[in-house]
Amino acid sequence: MAKARLKLVSRRTRRLRKIKRRIPKGVIHVQAGFHNTIVTITDVRGQVVSSSSAGNCGFRGTRKASPFAAETTAVTAISTVVMQRAEVLIKGAGLGRDAALRAISKSGIRLTFVRDLTPLPHNGCRPPKKRRV
Repeated sequence: MAKARLKLVSRRTRRLRKIKRRIPKGVIHVQAGFHNTIVTITDVRGQVVSSSSAGNCGFRGTRKASPFAAETTAVTAISTVVMQRAEVLIKGAGLGRDAALRAISKSGIRLTFVRDLTPLPHNGCRPPKKRRV
C-alpha cells in the first residue's frame, strides 16, 4: 500500500515539472564551477521556478565542466519557463559561464542586465605553501 502511494507522488511531481510556467519577469542564476554548471530560474521574489545542472542533463565526469554541457543546461532550464524579461546573475569562474550566457541570450528572452557575483577574496586566507617537486 505504501509503495503504491510513493509511486503516485513521484509520477505527479514528474508531470508538474514538465508544465510550462508563465512569469513576466524572472532572475536567471548561473553557477559555473570548475566541475559543474547549475542554472536556476527564479521569479522576482526569489522562488525557484526551474532548475537544471550539467549532471542532471546526463553529462558525467569531465564532460560536466565543458561549455557544451553549460549551454545544454541553460537551454533545459529555460525550456520549462515562458518569460519576457530576465536578469542574469553569474557566479563562479568555470568554463561554462560564457556558454550559458550565450545560450540564454539566444533563447529570445530580453535581458535587463547581466551581473557578475563571483566571490573574490580581499586577500583573505593564506595560500598553501609552494610545491617542491
